Amino acid sequence: MSLALGPLTIDPPVILAPLAGITDLPFRRLVARFGAGLVVSEMVASEEVVRARPEARARAELGLGEQATSVQLAGRDPYWMAEGARYVEAQGARVIDINMGCPSKRVTTGLCGSALLRDLDLALTLIEAVVGAVKVPVTLKTRLGWDDTLHNAPELARRAEAAGVKMITIHGRTRCQFYKGSANWAAICAVKEAVRIPVIANGDITDTATAREALRLSSADGVMIGRGAQGAPWKLAQIAHDLYGTPAPKVPQGGALGRLILDHYDDMLTFYGTDLGLRMARKHLGWYLEEAGLPHAREAILTSTDPAEVIQLLEQAFAELELAA
Repeated sequence: MSLALGPLTIDPPVILAPLAGITDLPFRRLVARFGAGLVVSEMVASEEVVRARPEARARAELGLGEQATSVQLAGRDPYWMAEGARYVEAQGARVIDINMGCPSKRVTTGLCGSALLRDLDLALTLIEAVVGAVKVPVTLKTRLGWDDTLHNAPELARRAEAAGVKMITIHGRTRCQFYKGSANWAAICAVKEAVRIPVIANGDITDTATAREALRLSSADGVMIGRGAQGAPWKLAQIAHDLYGTPAPKVPQGGALGRLILDHYDDMLTFYGTDLGLRMARKHLGWYLEEAGLPHAREAILTSTDPAEVIQLLEQAFAELELAA
């Protein structure tokens, strides 16, 4: 199964979600290599990326020759949203995604993210500005609504489709739920019924079983997976194989997993520089070690401030794992 977004085809419709501090270029590259249909960058503040804030540009950096990549923009000013979209399109983004779903207070108090669910007129001006600024497909990620009294995602979806948005992703919670409780996949049906463009289900989808159930309850056209990929960059390809019959990924075990982790670690050090790369890599290393069944190695590896020592400890841990196999 594939989804057509104008000239771009998403195949399979299993998409990596934008996660702050996680879906950077090294991780997106790894997930894409296993077989995701689309990978989405961390949320980027539109004005900051134009004004050359280094950390914002690092979040949006694509890498030449990468598989289809979407860059997610956030903002509240149509001018800066349009300029940000032009900038990341020029850098090679294949898709521009508009964030109207981030629930954090830091974002919503600035009238960005899911705060826009409370002002659909402003939301529409931002959508129109971005669609009018670029030639690549524009997509939208949002939530069911602001709270249980305001489930207005179907109305936003209709207006977004009319403005030229090519696909909508719905996280099955309201903003006021944050990440508490369970995602309401069935509520996404109302959005699917409101538009003709593809609708993607998001929230609490971590494996094949939850992906299949989310699709059944939501009638969505595909799934977006975030935290389920932590420590398992092959997870999206695995789910796509189970759902759509795409080639099964070769899930690394033992020494092969150790080599993958070392390559990812080296990629992060190169991308961020040694000091920042060391800090940014810790969360990934922790997830990998849990996935590999090596929690006893966590403390030494995650507290080391010497990259060479980290590499040595990782090699030692996976050598022991291979001997025990």
